[in-house]
Amino acid sequence: AGPELARYADPQGRYPRATRANWNSPAASVDGFSRLDEIFPANTSARAAAPRPWRRPAAGTPVGAAVDDYLARNPVTGLLIARDEVILAERYQYGRGDAHRFTSFSMAGGLLALMAGIALQERRLRLDDPAQLYVPGLAGSPYGATPVRHLLTMSSGMRPRDDLTADDLEGMGLPGGWEAGGVRAARLYEERLAPPGERWHPSVGDAFVLGLVMRAVAGQPLCDFFSDRLWKPIGAEADASWILERGGQELGFTGFNAVLRDYGRLGALLARQGRVDFRQVVSAAWLRELTRAQVGARQTGRGWGYGYQTWVFTENDGSFAWLGERGQALMVDPARRLVLVQAAVRPQSRDAGIAETVALWQSLRRVHQPLRLPAG
Repeated sequence: AGPELARYADPQGRYPRATRANWNSPAASVDGFSRLDEIFPANTSARAAAPRPWRRPAAGTPVGAAVDDYLARNPVTGLLIARDEVILAERYQYGRGDAHRFTSFSMAGGLLALMAGIALQERRLRLDDPAQLYVPGLAGSPYGATPVRHLLTMSSGMRPRDDLTADDLEGMGLPGGWEAGGVRAARLYEERLAPPGERWHPSVGDAFVLGLVMRAVAGQPLCDFFSDRLWKPIGAEADASWILERGGQELGFTGFNAVLRDYGRLGALLARQGRVDFRQVVSAAWLRELTRAQVGARQTGRGWGYGYQTWVFTENDGSFAWLGERGQALMVDPARRLVLVQAAVRPQSRDAGIAETVALWQSLRRVHQPLRLPAG
């Protein structure tokens, strides 16, 4: 069950089977968003040999009524709330469950930013290098001359392409007519409005080219780099998947899929400043940069600041979010070690429902005060 069931299910309560032609339509989104890696070719990021266990509270939690009220009004397929690796709530709707791999859309940009931090530490990447240094096929193009740093902050200065056709978007986002490597798709963007770093605008193009760079920097399939550096270290319980472009490589900027509790494990890693027990999986210094408002809320005009592929709450207290189209969200408050993960099937890419998700998040932050955490 779930709200507005008639939008998502037939009169018998069955969810339409998604295909390559209709997976993104509201009517097929329940099925499509929870098994995208069965509809399109995908590579796998292997899970951990021994999953990191979650704890459950011995008694009830103070979030139950708020969660019930929220789910009754919002087309959420999965919602997980955790604090300090204790699951406070885990709910599913529309016939989904803990084995479904939910797609994340633009949230995948945050994963690219995490991998960029690891590559930086491994001296595979320098933020002020132009993209063409890593992707030679971009040489001579405006995107090729754009430093990696400004791809991370969505500040390339390139004119956004709101006029992209369905074929264009298919070529960038799904297996389609583009050549291997995706360089031809990147060259759809030819007009620069401002020098890199001077103008912010969220752009599929910036994230797409960042994905090309990270595929090159990894030196191996991106799914394997991600599995070895992040997925296994966090103790993932299930394999994750990455949708492939026509050339057989991971898209990177979108098309990542995982079960809800593993998204929660990613959130727990971020809440603990990149640590899992005594292992520093991601540099704490990098996470501070990633979650700092490199671009202020006034400049974004959206009530949020923006870091490295990451939305930053205006409180500037270290809390942040990864957001994906159609309601996907991961919200983290390191001071409270609080995590919210949401998979959803909102009918439109830009939906006012995000305000309700933020309101739920802020209510959770009011209930749970910052923890007294040991130094380091």
